[in-house]
Amino acid sequence: MKTKTILLVDDEEIILDSLGRDLDSEGYSVTKVASGEKALTYIGDIHYDLVITDLVMGGINGVRVLQEAKETNPETVVFILTGYGDMTSAIEALRLGADDYLLKPCDTEELLIRIGRCLEKQDTLKKVKIYEGILPVCCVCGVIRDDTGVEHGKGQWMKVDEFIHRKTTAEVSHTYCPICYEIALKSSL
Repeated sequence: MKTKTILLVDDEEIILDSLGRDLDSEGYSVTKVASGEKALTYIGDIHYDLVITDLVMGGINGVRVLQEAKETNPETVVFILTGYGDMTSAIEALRLGADDYLLKPCDTEELLIRIGRCLEKQDTLKKVKIYEGILPVCCVCGVIRDDTGVEHGKGQWMKVDEFIHRKTTAEVSHTYCPICYEIALKSSL
């Protein structure tokens, strides 16, 4: 199993050290940065499974880090961790796509549990995307379900030649493959 990568962003050195150590001990690969500016350079260059960012920092704040992380890769989990939170900032962060929000100081076990839940959800969503990309074909009659433009699983079932024509506008001609030709030839004798 791939080690999950975390970008930890906080302007307090003690938080970077202590939380970084806790995350390392849980088996995560942690990159620690002390500013929003530095975080943005890392987000642009490296894929992270999870970004944990302080909300209030000098210069670029956690909301901007959240926005950049989600713009770069919408599947990245972003967790806001702050000592200056209130209900308004929590709602704003969640509205902008934060996956979770905790006030400092927080219980390390609680944080680890919530991080685990966020990463499990991320893995599940990745699997759903993979399954949605698979073209469903009936194992009995061979018709195909076309989910283009509709909710996954609600598409129209159609014959393969109709599906090919709709997708490519190519005309389909029917013929025999060499094996079926031999079988048809033998059965006609």
